[in-house]
Amino acid sequence: MKLAYYRRLTAALLEGNGQHTLPGKIINYALMALIFLNVAAVMAESVASIYQSYRHAFQLFETFSIIVFSIEYALRVWSIVEIRRYRQQPRWRARLQYALSPMALVDLFAILPGWLNMVVTIDLRFLRVLRLLRLFKFTRYSRAFRMLLAVLHDERKNLFAAFSVLFVLMILASSGIYIIESDVQPDKFASIPAAMWWAVTTLTTVGYGDVTPITPLGRLFGGMITLIGMGMVALPAGILASGFSEQLARRRSHFKILAEHILADGQFDAEDAETMEQLRRALDIDRHTASLIIRQLIKHQRNDNT
Repeated sequence: MKLAYYRRLTAALLEGNGQHTLPGKIINYALMALIFLNVAAVMAESVASIYQSYRHAFQLFETFSIIVFSIEYALRVWSIVEIRRYRQQPRWRARLQYALSPMALVDLFAILPGWLNMVVTIDLRFLRVLRLLRLFKFTRYSRAFRMLLAVLHDERKNLFAAFSVLFVLMILASSGIYIIESDVQPDKFASIPAAMWWAVTTLTTVGYGDVTPITPLGRLFGGMITLIGMGMVALPAGILASGFSEQLARRRSHFKILAEHILADGQFDAEDAETMEQLRRALDIDRHTASLIIRQLIKHQRNDNT
């Protein structure tokens, strides 16, 4: 019984539910700070003078981080059986399902390079890049990251179509400039793949200036590609902006429907408030918006009753 109690307590603390909302937030903020410090340490280590001066401190901090993140990962896998959506499954299956989930895999990959480095020697530069994977742990704690991932998933077909069009334009632009400029600038436009760098910088309107057409026809062609690129490159940004707006509207509508169902009996007690809070957290809706929706629903119910 004590083991089950501590498992439920661990799950509540890591999820920040119920009466453990405040302690759960403190734990999450501490883990977020540790992630940020890890990213800052990786960047600082890339400066040779800083790394040589504080090499021992960096190694101690890395060891401490691996231990903390490993304990967090182990506790999440151990206590996941107490989370509502996993309770109906056998414990081994629930833990396996969670371990294969995207968020658990991110947690695993955040600690795996450190443990591997203790067994086999890994190139320091490669290890630093792998350690930057810990940055993806922010997706667990950041509402903005979770929203971005949801939008990318929902708009994946539209984004694929937009990038497909951009890819076709890049091929056409690099082929065209190769035909026009290869004779006069064989060193810069020696082939279509070599001309792709110019196509990318021109379509994205970056224009570094390291490779430019010098013939009148080449400059005319480059100007046309720039004008086309100004419109086409904006497509993914427009899709993402629209996706964010639709995602927010969809979540608020879903929260409103569920809140109407909870408030259908005309009562709003502590249990309803806790259920609302869980819904708000599950849908990643900020407190102000959620409270505004609830107040509006309660006001409408009172007006209907009168």
